[in-house]
Amino acid sequence: MDLTFTPEEEAFRHEVRSFFRENLPDDLREKVRGNRPLAKEDYERWQAILHEKGWLAASWPERYGGPGWTATERHIVAEEMALAYAPRLVAFGLNMLGPVLIKFGSEEQKKTILPRILDGSDWWCQGYSEPGAGSDLANLKTTATRDGDDYIINGQKTWTTLGQHADKIFCLVRTDPEAAKPQEGISFILVDLETPGIEMRPIRTIDGGYEVNEVFFTDVRVPAANLVGEENAGWTIAKYLLTHERTNIAGVGFAARDLSALKELAARSFRNGKPLSEDPLFMAELMRTEIDLEAMRITNLRVLAESESGAAGGPESSMLKIKGTVILQKLNSLTRQALGAAAAPFPADALPPNLLTVAPENASAAATYFNNRKLSIFGGSNEIQRNIIAKDLFGK
Repeated sequence: MDLTFTPEEEAFRHEVRSFFRENLPDDLREKVRGNRPLAKEDYERWQAILHEKGWLAASWPERYGGPGWTATERHIVAEEMALAYAPRLVAFGLNMLGPVLIKFGSEEQKKTILPRILDGSDWWCQGYSEPGAGSDLANLKTTATRDGDDYIINGQKTWTTLGQHADKIFCLVRTDPEAAKPQEGISFILVDLETPGIEMRPIRTIDGGYEVNEVFFTDVRVPAANLVGEENAGWTIAKYLLTHERTNIAGVGFAARDLSALKELAARSFRNGKPLSEDPLFMAELMRTEIDLEAMRITNLRVLAESESGAAGGPESSMLKIKGTVILQKLNSLTRQALGAAAAPFPADALPPNLLTVAPENASAAATYFNNRKLSIFGGSNEIQRNIIAKDLFGK
């Protein structure tokens, strides 16, 4: 196992860094640096730039429009994108549905849907969680009943992230209520959000923002051709998709970027006449977090090295999800601690930069802290991830 980058990989990193420096619009960079809300147009503008370069769908094979990168090259791009303060790519089409269709979809689905994800024609959202089925996803109640050439869907989804921007939603639905095991009666189906019978309602989050929704389905008629894979085989697809989602959640590059910013903040923040960077208790917490981040980075590189050699993936995505979310939450907490009273929440966007009481990049520190409480819950709670790891280590 070699955890060092080759000269060719270092040259690739230099190329990627130069491209981001020259092509990422300054206004988008500053929005991300200040943790300000991004509009749909902001996401679409950055993804169009990457699509024109051929770098948008990092994990897709070349024949479907991917760049043909190795796992290590994908890691380098993700890390450099975070360090450049570029908008985070919307994962639902690119990193969730895309890989699912490439592995399980029909040729017609690949032909018609994948190009529309790449050129931004369609914005997808995820219909997994329900009021009674979040971490216990197999308990979902939304039904899809076959009626001729259609399915008729009834039920409710919740925590649908950025659904207010979406044109389409991919859903897990129950197609066999009598199955011996709950997991055996679930299917994966694609739904156009313009279909009659669908209502989307916003959910306000604790930080005052709006990024999640609940979606109601009442006698929604969907063509049977929208089924992905086989009927009642959706659980396998669901697990495949969640593996991609959890690895994406880890965010090694984002944590490295936030750690660097926190060190700078500690150096210019004062407590009792001394820089916070000289406070032994604060710095002990910061250094402990940095050690955890370095351990996660090495684990990530180890997973990359093993995948390059053809080894099958294991519970590593669960490990990365747990550590990545815990580290990001710790960095958010330390940032609030460093800011002290200046971290008090207020609507940062309501004030022009010259009226802010803290630097623009720290104006929404409290909102970020509160919003990121969700990280240890979504994508499968960290408690569930620990169960997955335990089963792998100790047997079922």
